[in-house]
Amino acid sequence: MTTLKHASALILFLVSSCCFANINADTSLIKSHLTAITKTGEFRTHHNIDQLNQTADYIKNVFMKYSDSVSFQEYKVKGLIYKNVICSFGTENKKRIIVGAHYDVCDEQEGADDNASGVAGLLELARLLKGQKLNQRVDLVAYSLEEPPYFRTEFMGSYIHAKSLMDNKTDVYGMISLEMIGFFTDEKKSQSYPLGILSLIYGNKGNYITLVKKFGAKQFTRKFCRKFKSTDLIRTKKFTGPPSLPGIDFSDHLNYWSFGYSALMITDTSFYRNKNYHEPTDTMETLDIKRMAKVIDGVFHALISL
Repeated sequence: MTTLKHASALILFLVSSCCFANINADTSLIKSHLTAITKTGEFRTHHNIDQLNQTADYIKNVFMKYSDSVSFQEYKVKGLIYKNVICSFGTENKKRIIVGAHYDVCDEQEGADDNASGVAGLLELARLLKGQKLNQRVDLVAYSLEEPPYFRTEFMGSYIHAKSLMDNKTDVYGMISLEMIGFFTDEKKSQSYPLGILSLIYGNKGNYITLVKKFGAKQFTRKFCRKFKSTDLIRTKKFTGPPSLPGIDFSDHLNYWSFGYSALMITDTSFYRNKNYHEPTDTMETLDIKRMAKVIDGVFHALISL
């Protein structure tokens, strides 16, 4: 009996693996999303509310191609309405996973890596997740107001969302923040760290994606990291440290940590690698779309296999 069970499980695993093997992120679609988000009349800053709303509308319209459960989460700051955009899959499941990325920018820049790359990742994940059988509900959330002057305040879109989950006593399994996932380089000495000694461990080339978690990470974070690495789709390194280490909480996952949820950040390490960070030179032409697509594939396959 045990042998039969094991054989059946193996057959199911092989069948599912074959089914998912041909489901991959589309680089042409990623490029079109990056173009729509970054090549706009105004910059996506907190004071350009019309441009933010246009971007939110674009995200929502793409989400609606793949899900029947799409909505705005609106909130007011200084008399202006800002919007998170939420797209859900597997809504029959109680326990849920949040995958989030912010669509605003810091200043007068296109913000291709920071963070149109993460948003494009959400839009491709929506396409990939359509019609999939999920063991947990997956909510894809595009946030407003991650950047200064609202960073680390209760007006961050991710704070609004995380608090709503807590207020509603939602059963959250974990959260993934997609924060700058498109810049890669094989040049030597292209990668720096908050502590110089880390280059001896992680290398000095910015040719990998990083899974960032804090000490004492909960089950979801540990399990997702294992699943993502096991896909072997892209060079991946895990980084674990205290929240006080510079950069480890520089994104939307910090608000889920604040509410006690298991959360991690997937990142190309931001300003430790990409010198276009918060500069006008942060354009889509600087991104490695092929490796970015592999990051998205890794997230998708990890989600499916949880």
